[in-house]
Amino acid sequence: MQTTDKSGHAAPAGTQLVRGIGLGSATALNMIDMIGVGPFITIPLIVTVMGGPQAMLGWVLGAVLAICDGLVWAELGAAMPGSGGSYRYLQEIYGPKKLGRLVSFLFIWQLSFSAPLSIASGAVGLSQYAAFFWPGLERVWSTHTFNAPLPLAGTLQLTWVAMPATLVAIGVCMLTAFLLYRRITAISRLSTLLWAGVMGTIGWIIFAGFTHFNAHRAFDLPPGAFSFSRGFFHGLGGAMLIAAYDIGGYYNVCFLGDEVKQPTKNIPRALFLSILAVVCLYIAMNVSILGVIPWREMTNSGAANSKLYVVSTLMERVYGHGAASVVSVLVMWTAFASVFSLTLGYSRVPYAAALDGNYFRVFARVHPVHKIPYVSVLALAAVAALFCFLRLADLIAALVVIRILLQYLVQAVGVIVLRIRRPEMVRPFRMWLYPVPALVAAGSFLFILISRAGFLREIRYAAVILIAGLAVYCVRSWRRREWPFGLPDGSPS
Repeated sequence: MQTTDKSGHAAPAGTQLVRGIGLGSATALNMIDMIGVGPFITIPLIVTVMGGPQAMLGWVLGAVLAICDGLVWAELGAAMPGSGGSYRYLQEIYGPKKLGRLVSFLFIWQLSFSAPLSIASGAVGLSQYAAFFWPGLERVWSTHTFNAPLPLAGTLQLTWVAMPATLVAIGVCMLTAFLLYRRITAISRLSTLLWAGVMGTIGWIIFAGFTHFNAHRAFDLPPGAFSFSRGFFHGLGGAMLIAAYDIGGYYNVCFLGDEVKQPTKNIPRALFLSILAVVCLYIAMNVSILGVIPWREMTNSGAANSKLYVVSTLMERVYGHGAASVVSVLVMWTAFASVFSLTLGYSRVPYAAALDGNYFRVFARVHPVHKIPYVSVLALAAVAALFCFLRLADLIAALVVIRILLQYLVQAVGVIVLRIRRPEMVRPFRMWLYPVPALVAAGSFLFILISRAGFLREIRYAAVILIAGLAVYCVRSWRRREWPFGLPDGSPS
């Protein structure tokens, strides 16, 4: 049964959300989520980990991974077009009354950490570009590294940094929550405006880079760039991790399924339109920047984790300080657009789980006037503000690894499991070349996990989150007499 909102859009039963996002707005939200501040600030980081312009290989392989994983999301998103995305997919794949209840809960649990990490990375990136105007923002007030020994797993290490830029990043998180405190139809119009600013910024950067392009500088490969040594594969794993962070976000529309018009058609379309557009823009922009700024200069910034505003440097050399100031403002606009889109999409996931009785009930509350899950929005913004004290490189590594272990891998394998368990299920979109894309995505995620030097650091973060989530779930399930402590329907055994 469906109800109809005042605008005439069908709304699914059991939810108070409004179907107000069309294909254009869905694609725009995906693109600003994908682009964000990532490509403008991580170029020095990705060149540093690979030691030269061969880092472009990381971008190319990251694009292949995005397409393969996008096919996984497209099939699941079209078959189960509701709010919550992976929460609903994992629950259905592994059994909503059995293992799927645990797996979907663990997804929401990890999202309570990884989503704020992602939002915080955009806010911190914005503050890095603000430092182009006010260099004093990067002055470190204090820094501290916490070390906690773990049984059988080594030492858990966490570094916190406090500086003026941290306050800017926290302010961005708070402003985003304020702007999201309104109806989805108004948010849809705002997303289109933000998208226009993002596209204009990237277009200008690409034009500036290619009109002052130096091929020798762009392809100045160091000796042994493709030696296929252990160091090469360590660097490639690190480069693919950063690329996965920068390109990630193409699945944002899947979290908004209850608010998308004609979701079985528009979810796959928005996925592929945004992936193809953003991948082309990324490759063009990175090559254009490498043709203007020597890669050895960028590695100095990447190693120091400061002065990462490489696009501002490019514009200053090409057009002067005035143009650099303008592009810095535009990149900050782009970063804010990403934080906005991320908070919007992720806030719907705890809401969907709470509505389903599989997460804390307070997250199911909907604002009586604006019809938004306001508790979820405010909680995400608050935790993201706390994570703004982490360094950008640590934010990126932690959130990607946590999601690979507790979401991406189980979902890529899960789409195959669902085909086997539920062959009769209606699938408006079916993965091309099944099951090859799912296997390629899973293999790529595993490579990113174990190929990097020092990869155990982030895996320990994920392990702690997993163990804590299992403990919370078991205590709650025991009290409710749910699986595995009761019958599948929740009655006592």
